[in-house]
Amino acid sequence: MTREELRDAILGGEGPSLAFERSFSKSLGRELCAFANASGGSLFVGVSDDGAVVGVSHHTRLKSRIRDIARSADPPIRVEIDAIGEVLRVDVPAQHDKPYSFGGRFFRRVGANSHRMSVTEIEEMFYEVGRLHFDSTPCPNIELEKDLNDATWDGFSRRAKIPRAMDRRAALRNLGLVNADQRMTHAGAWLKARDIRTVTTSAHVSCKLFLGRTKFRILERRDFHRHMAGLVDDVTFWILTKINVEFIIKHVRREERPELPEDALREAVANAVAHRDYRSPANVQVYVFKDRVEIVSPGGLPVGMTKADLGTKSVPRNPLLFDMLYRMDVVERIGSGVRRMFDLCRHHGTPLPRIDVSEHWVTVTFPRPPQVGAAHN
Repeated sequence: MTREELRDAILGGEGPSLAFERSFSKSLGRELCAFANASGGSLFVGVSDDGAVVGVSHHTRLKSRIRDIARSADPPIRVEIDAIGEVLRVDVPAQHDKPYSFGGRFFRRVGANSHRMSVTEIEEMFYEVGRLHFDSTPCPNIELEKDLNDATWDGFSRRAKIPRAMDRRAALRNLGLVNADQRMTHAGAWLKARDIRTVTTSAHVSCKLFLGRTKFRILERRDFHRHMAGLVDDVTFWILTKINVEFIIKHVRREERPELPEDALREAVANAVAHRDYRSPANVQVYVFKDRVEIVSPGGLPVGMTKADLGTKSVPRNPLLFDMLYRMDVVERIGSGVRRMFDLCRHHGTPLPRIDVSEHWVTVTFPRPPQVGAAHN
């Protein structure tokens, strides 16, 4: 940055990515932390609040002290420092280990100010960056003693491949479904609840059958809300009852061949419930139209994933839940679900599903074969 560029930047005043400090002080740590928890920014040391250049001396020593402050943050903040005349410019590039704290407190740049973050804001940032997973947090709606009844346990343990002789509590702890405080996690509650809405009100799946190609007229509406594994079974079966089935005679036996591959539909439903954002008040939606089946999941893609990553890698939003669904043979291994859906559709001879991604939603659309779909509703 030249002196002229410095002058122009100062004339623009402080903002979301620029702050002024008249001289060195420990408050620099607050500003560096605030930029690190936002999108980065620059701090001009030697510039007063009104934009007057007052300058600072002993640049070499001052640079060392600023780096010490950056390193004392938790985790340490990466900075770049250079001198422009009498002013030190401290650049805070975009950081990758959010959230950052300084002196045990968390700060974030908002507009032209750095403010102390609330507990809610800190927690939200941990979720945003994937350092905290909702499925691993304790569920307040479940009492462990009441939940471990024989009927519920028998069905769950059989599907989860838990040895019959193994102690229930030990098994749940080993799987991460009960934490160190003997409280059941959300993942455990979703997998074992008789009605998943008693755990998380928006965890159910809503299914709708429409007349034609639009949402103008609903022919049928169903909500499914069993435990997680049963939920996937119920929704997949409902879809199969709403699409066309071809009957094929082979060796005096009649085989049913749905117009869309059952396993691909199941994979899409399973991924929708496994990877959705359970802090969202919205729920998974399944729509059956004359020309397509749509499976809509709230939450967008997890942090660290882009649409280009689909089919090649995956970042699970709910890793504990996903691992359990994999153990229970409900989903395929991480990163393979999209590729498997495509392969199943190719083998079935149907068009490949389309995946649309927005900030808050992921939609998987299975086009229905025209020659078959034309006979439906």
